[in-house]
Amino acid sequence: MQIWEAFKMALSAIRANKLRSFLTLIGIISGVASIIAVMTGISVIQKTIEKEMSVLGTRTFQVQKFAAGGPTSEEEQRKIMKRKVVTVAQADAIREKVKTVDLVGSELWDFGYKAKYKNISTNSNLTICGGTPEYPENNTHYVRLGRNLSHEDVKVGRKVVVLGHAVAEELFPFTDPIEKRIKVDGRRYKVIGVFEEKKSAFGAGFDNYCLIPVTVFQRTYGRFNKQGRERSVNVTVRAKSAELLQDAIEETRMVMRFERNVKPGEEDDFTVFSNDSMIKSFNDVTAGVKAGAFLIGLIALIVAGIGIMNIMLVSVTERTREIGIRKSLGAKRRSILTQFLLEAIVLCNIGGVVGVLAGFGLGNVVSILTGFANAVPLEWAVGGLVFCTIVGLIFGMWPAVVASRLDPIEALRYE
Repeated sequence: MQIWEAFKMALSAIRANKLRSFLTLIGIISGVASIIAVMTGISVIQKTIEKEMSVLGTRTFQVQKFAAGGPTSEEEQRKIMKRKVVTVAQADAIREKVKTVDLVGSELWDFGYKAKYKNISTNSNLTICGGTPEYPENNTHYVRLGRNLSHEDVKVGRKVVVLGHAVAEELFPFTDPIEKRIKVDGRRYKVIGVFEEKKSAFGAGFDNYCLIPVTVFQRTYGRFNKQGRERSVNVTVRAKSAELLQDAIEETRMVMRFERNVKPGEEDDFTVFSNDSMIKSFNDVTAGVKAGAFLIGLIALIVAGIGIMNIMLVSVTERTREIGIRKSLGAKRRSILTQFLLEAIVLCNIGGVVGVLAGFGLGNVVSILTGFANAVPLEWAVGGLVFCTIVGLIFGMWPAVVASRLDPIEALRYE
């Protein structure tokens, strides 16, 4: 018997026993859907988080006192808090000594302030960044109106400000903000520019901040923040090319270790991270969730496979007379085995396809509820269908063998 004929006979048997086929499919559908739904949900979140994390340019990395993404344990938190702060002088040392970089910026941040223009005021949730002219390039957040900070602004300590898009929209809904005088935290600044809009799927304040010269920030707010902790500079560094990124990171580490008197053999008392390292950290965290979802789905599919084997054995019993007639008319054992094996594989793949579609739908509920971008992890869909085929092959083999070994005479006598 040709494979195509066996395939058509398998489909006919499935159609002839709709209820039994449906009950067989439930386990496969639930197993595949659970895997695909979790992987799709994670892909939706991962795709958005990777985009959010990519605030640094492809050639840019950051040096700071604190761990990227926060500490993973209380012990790490205590260790980090004991570190010395990163200083503007150390950023200057990187600029002077590392030959594989072309832009080195310094950033100091503080939160919970208010900006005001005439009788219009923002909420008290404004973020102030004291920075340098490298800020837009290194953070891929460019100036849309007016101009950026200049090195002279920083050197002289001019009281100028570049507004985030949301701040400019709130203070100047119908007016050109450039050259206007505003108050930030009760102090007067001249508006020289406005950043382009940069939305965040998580509602982060990419647009709700303003940039002032780092020297003005230091002069105004001093060494210590509101909690009494000494301020630590975030240093953004851009390599001369993407190919030189790793070399630039290593050279910067060496300079920072020298400037901070870190002895040979001691671990770094600062953190260096890039887009790739942040994304890798996130992927490491989600790897456990993915493994857990795969294990649960795997168990569900194995249970479903056992169910398929039992139902197929019942099917063999019910169709014993049919098998006897076919054998008496010349059907070979291989033909019987192929038909029943294909029936199990086709059932599994029908359930797999339905499970994949259901999983995509359930997983993308995350995007509907959050507004994140949709995701369709095709590699998991293909893997799920391949695994369904394997389940059908393994658990359909024994019923197929039992059917193929039936004695035609005994089968014909079966009532």
